[in-house]
Amino acid sequence: MRIKAGRPNLAAYQAFVDESAAPPTAPVTVTWAGVTTLLITDGESAVLTDGFFSRPSLARVGLRRLAPSLPRIAAGLDRLGVTRLDAVVPVHTHFDHAMDSAVIAERTGAVLVGGGSVAHLGHGLPGARVRVVRDAAPVDLGGFEVTLIEGDHCPPDRYPGPITAPVVPPVRASAYRCGEAWSMLVRHRTTERTALVVGSAGFVPGALAGREAEVVYLGIGQLGLQSVGYIEQYWSETVRSVGARRVVLTHWDDFFRPLDRGLRALPYAGDDLDVSMAVLGRLAREDGVPLHLPTPWRPTDPWRD
Repeated sequence: MRIKAGRPNLAAYQAFVDESAAPPTAPVTVTWAGVTTLLITDGESAVLTDGFFSRPSLARVGLRRLAPSLPRIAAGLDRLGVTRLDAVVPVHTHFDHAMDSAVIAERTGAVLVGGGSVAHLGHGLPGARVRVVRDAAPVDLGGFEVTLIEGDHCPPDRYPGPITAPVVPPVRASAYRCGEAWSMLVRHRTTERTALVVGSAGFVPGALAGREAEVVYLGIGQLGLQSVGYIEQYWSETVRSVGARRVVLTHWDDFFRPLDRGLRALPYAGDDLDVSMAVLGRLAREDGVPLHLPTPWRPTDPWRD
């Protein structure tokens, strides 16, 4: 199969970049910081998914060993206004999600939350600061209740399987195996606001049946390389399954490029955002569900009317 050259033009999708900044009175806000990094906070409690700020170049990922970039992590946390977190929750343990997670947990006093693979990334943290959870068992993290439901990674998974030994950077990208690929249900206990974070465009049929979430942060990395039937089923198993009334798309940005250099889509060789937007746009219109592309560093209130 011939690989298409270049990358999608984000200017074609500016109409979807329409989420305004949250007002100061918003009780809960969500801020996107690239890939599937999301800060969810009520001003007192805060949970961060992934926390991937290092964003090494493609050449470095392919040819060299990787280690978290402490300056980029510090800059990312500062840009988010974060000094303390209740929890850091990697949606799975590939490098573009979890490479920085343990460093961020250490710096912010957070608990590192996930499965057995995450524990091997957090081996340098005190034991009480690493929490291994069971599939579908709710856990209290500050003012939030979080339920991790095991899903699947979008095919192809280049580094499948669990991490079975402590990861001590610098290491090859292949050391960051997928581990558990979670769908993360978040409920703010005071306001009852709910959200679903799907970090990878994979699914286990029926895994989310009977669950509810008002907003879905839908990971679409590699989704554009799948068949239309796959994309339709993915939408059904996530957005339709939980009865969402708003969808925000994540994991479409080129994560080999630092965010301070500006957003761009992944190249066609790795994904096809044009295909994803065409199919998801149609499904969203059919279901009457607003579809958005987020703006980095902008706190939003996705539960607004």
